[in-house]
Amino acid sequence: MNDQDPTASRGRLMRLLPILIFVSVGGIGALALGDTLSFDTLRDNRAALLAFRDANYPGLLLAFVITYVAIVAFSLPGAAVASVTGGFLFGIYVGTTVNVVAATLGAMAIFLAARFGLGATLSARMEAGEGRIRRLKSALHETEVEVLLLLRLVPAVPFFVANLLPALVGVRAWTFFWTTGVGIIPGAIVFTWIGVGLGEVFDRGDSPDLTLLWEPQVIGPILGLCGLAALPILIKLIRGKAEV
Repeated sequence: MNDQDPTASRGRLMRLLPILIFVSVGGIGALALGDTLSFDTLRDNRAALLAFRDANYPGLLLAFVITYVAIVAFSLPGAAVASVTGGFLFGIYVGTTVNVVAATLGAMAIFLAARFGLGATLSARMEAGEGRIRRLKSALHETEVEVLLLLRLVPAVPFFVANLLPALVGVRAWTFFWTTGVGIIPGAIVFTWIGVGLGEVFDRGDSPDLTLLWEPQVIGPILGLCGLAALPILIKLIRGKAEV
């Protein structure tokens, strides 16, 4: 005899459906696209893209944002290429803006899909738990702004990881949204800046050097921002230990 409630089972399936769709589409997209979203593709289509931009600037801007949102939301390959392309097509100011907006919207999409699926269940269990697990969730909520900013600022943290983890531990959606938008600005400026000079790089027959992010004059200020984001966390940890 099966005592499982069919309604409850359907409810769990519906909660998991969004994240399953994102994972499935992302996997299929990664296999189908392969290395299509590359600098070689951009170089080969450079003239056509620039001509279309000059003839239909708003249309290309909208198409770029939609494409970038899809890349981030489905964790498709080519996010770095898309960021650099934003600078190549639209310049430093508009390029940085559209890169930040598109990346934030894409991150929000995968966050919400995970939040209302696995994240909702896991967060509820953490809330109902006792002892160390409940204290961990409470500590995360006390420092969630600082932690989220730190996740975005540290270049070594994969972007999709920084999108999924907050959803799984019950971070507030609005907090996730604005910290994502603010936290990715430094990196977005760097990639957009590389894109601004991409035409000259192509003219020389070279490929863009994305290792610029790790140059001391670039990574130094970013690490400084990481330190500022981490400082309140350290202070709260020290105060917590002192109180114990």
